[in-house]
Parts: sequence; C-alpha cells; structure tokens
Amino acid sequence: MPEPVSGASAGLPIIDIAPLLDGTLSGAMDVARKIGTASRTVGFFYISGHGIPADQLGDIYALANRFFDEPQAVKNALTIANSMNNRGYAGIDSESLDPDALADAKEAYNLGRDPEPGERVEPDLPSQGANQWPDIPGFREAMLGYYEVMRRLCERLHLAFAIDLGLAPDHFAGSIDRPLATLRLLRYPPGTRDDERPGAGAHTDYGNLTILSQDMTGGLEVCTRDGQWIKATPVEGTFVCNIGDCLMRWSNDIYKSTPHRVTNHSGRLRHSVAFFFDPNPDALIECLPTCAGPDNPPRYAPILAADYLRERLDATYIFRKQPA
Repeated sequence: MPEPVSGASAGLPIIDIAPLLDGTLSGAMDVARKIGTASRTVGFFYISGHGIPADQLGDIYALANRFFDEPQAVKNALTIANSMNNRGYAGIDSESLDPDALADAKEAYNLGRDPEPGERVEPDLPSQGANQWPDIPGFREAMLGYYEVMRRLCERLHLAFAIDLGLAPDHFAGSIDRPLATLRLLRYPPGTRDDERPGAGAHTDYGNLTILSQDMTGGLEVCTRDGQWIKATPVEGTFVCNIGDCLMRWSNDIYKSTPHRVTNHSGRLRHSVAFFFDPNPDALIECLPTCAGPDNPPRYAPILAADYLRERLDATYIFRKQPA
C-alpha cells in the first residue's frame, strides 16, 4: 500500500491569518477567501500567524503530560462516565469514533468553561457543566486561560466564514457567544505497523470548527474527496483546522466536513491538544440565508445545537449507550 503523501504538499493549504486578527477589512476579506476555498474543497487547512505564544502552548503540553502520567486510579477517579456533560477523563478503549473498527487506542481529558455562579446547567447538556479537575498545581488556571484564547480565535475565524458565505461579518456572533466548546488533551500510546487498532478511528468532527495542535510525532491523516488518505504532517508554529458536521449542515453542505483518523505507528507516545468549537446550546442550526436557492434547497431540518451534539455523543461513548 502506498504511503500517504504530506498534507502540506497535497492540498492542505497553510493560511496566514494575521491579517484577519489585525482588524482591517481588506485583510479579513483576503483571509476569508482562502479559508472559504479550503472549507469548500478539502475541509482542512493549517493556520499560521495566529498569535498564540509558543510558551503558553508548551505549558499546556507539560501539564497534559503531568496528568497522563498520573496513576491510573487517579485518572479513573475523574472518569467522563461521571459526567453526562462530557467532562473528565476517557481511558483507552472507552471511545469508538469509527463504529466499524476496534475501539480507539487513546487517552483523553475533556474540559470546558466553568459555569458562572448561579448559572443553570442541564444535567446532560454536552460541554456545559462542572469540570472534574485533577490535583495538579496550576492546571486549572492554565487550561482555562488557553480555553479562552482558543475561544476568541474561533470567534475570529467565524468572522471569516461569514464574509466568505456572503453574510454580515457579525452574523454568527449571537450564536457563538456561549459556545458548547471543549478543550481536549490527548495521548496516543506507541504503536507499530502491525497494530490493527486505530489511535482515533476514521470520523468527522461534530461541531462547527476544530483547531488542533499536534506534536511532531505525526499520525493525523485526512481523506480527500477522491478517497485518498493524506498525512496532515505537523508544521512548526501552525494549527490544523477542520470544518465539523454542524457547520457543514448550517451551510447546506457548501462547506465540507472531512473524514480523518489517527494512526500512531511511530513507536513513541503521541500528544495533541484539540479545541472543539460548537455553537450556543440554543442556536438554531438551519440553512443559512445565502446557502440555498432554487436549485439548492435546504437539505436538513432545523435543530438546536445542543440536541445535535447530544445525538452525536450518544453514538460515540460506550457509557452513554449503556442503560442507566
């Protein structure tokens, strides 16, 4: 079987988004055009010029390593099975992103925005609820700080989406100011070419946008429109972004959510940090006004973002499938 070629040289563009962050209209329009082209075709792109300090990201990786190195009993005490809000630790074999493959060979830890004092939290609303924090000095503060930085970055990227789709630049603002966003730390055990179990089975992401930081180990692969798997090779100083199913649905399939997977055949640990950005729980996901016409009617029934995400998580996590 031929080896997948590098994504940076096989259709996954590297887009400098600094002009989008600088606040000039001309810069935002140029970035929006490039992001729109990638979102309509392969559904994946790298971003540079994002302004996230390398030192801040390094601290996140160090704390993630500290957590994953904890004794198994300590991690299990924070199990995501305690939380229908999708917060906490998910151990190896606890997820099946590809239902036709073996369970995923990865560990993960999910966190999100801490509820405000007096805020009402639905008991099973995904990505809204109390976090389960490990007893690691500085962990909570660093993770919430990074969460907030990534949240603001996602808001800016939605400005680019709006411009590209012919909407007012602030069209999405009222639907993403209380996002169902999840910061996920990931560790993949060493694997070999003979391993049949995926690190993360082939899947599409559920929400609007994913921003991924990956170490230099490699292993992320993207399926092109013609069914070829290409490597999303780590590129120093960049994030990998991809469109999720919710934004694909919202845009009436104008933007493309693309299957991807992780296969860690490196023989060493692989680490990554993913930020999954979903709309507000009460955001109505229905065909955007510029994304339909006489020859392209709306393809999906309207649905609340919370209900859509809940459906997808119920199909993924083993513990959510089990009767109470």
